[in-house]
Amino acid sequence: MPQKIRKVIIPAAGLGTRLLPATKAMPKEMLPVVDKPVIQYVVEEAVASGIEEVIIVTGSNKRAIEDHFDYNYELQNWLKKQGKHQEREEVKRIADLAHFVYIRQKGPYGNGTPVLNCEELIGDEPFAVAFADDLFISEKPRLKQLIEVYEEYGEPVLTAIQTDREGTKKYGMIEGVKIGKNLLQARSIVEKPGPDRTKSRWGAVGGYILTPDIFPILRKQKRGRGGEIWLVDAIATLMKTRPVYACLVESKYHDTGSKLGLLKTNIEVGLARPEMKAELRKFIKDLVK
Repeated sequence: MPQKIRKVIIPAAGLGTRLLPATKAMPKEMLPVVDKPVIQYVVEEAVASGIEEVIIVTGSNKRAIEDHFDYNYELQNWLKKQGKHQEREEVKRIADLAHFVYIRQKGPYGNGTPVLNCEELIGDEPFAVAFADDLFISEKPRLKQLIEVYEEYGEPVLTAIQTDREGTKKYGMIEGVKIGKNLLQARSIVEKPGPDRTKSRWGAVGGYILTPDIFPILRKQKRGRGGEIWLVDAIATLMKTRPVYACLVESKYHDTGSKLGLLKTNIEVGLARPEMKAELRKFIKDLVK
């Protein structure tokens, strides 16, 4: 039986330049989707998947993330005095979600660096990686779907989404041998090849189950696109020494790292909220008219 996945790394040190000026002083991970910051949805997904420890890799101007997942006794006491018990319980629940660990990113830009920064915290355990601007909505959490594949095969697992011809220009495309309805043994990830250079329609997006043998690869990893250290490049190297699987997740994927993506996500999540969907739907219909 493979070792239990207990920890998730959430890189959160990016500058959020695609969302300026909103992110000039506010972490992009704290921008709201309806009434919760994006990163809270990611943490809740991890906890619902069985994760016990959340390691958030931050940078400067990210203090708000730590404050959000901390106890705010002044706010809790004020809510209690006002008789707002439901709101008080929700504020407390956020801090009780998991055991939180925060470290500062040190090293070159790129999403491989924050993972490498966590090597001593991970030790010899398998672990999950989730990005704070990728929101997956489904009955079974996306990370849980990846963990179930890991529990069966004991090997690293990638998140894949079904895409179309146009999507081959937007995503890295996972190529390999299909071994099940939603499972592929990956052979390569081709970066945005376009429909003429790949037959695959499995798009690679953020979210992984990784094993600790990724760390020595990351330590030696040469800088890639943009002079940055990319996690996917290290995973491509890992594929040469052991099987790596891709799980086609049954989840709705939202990229909240762009202005339009964040706006679309707010609308869709708002329409799913029973207390606001009727009024919001009416507003949209009137707006279109």
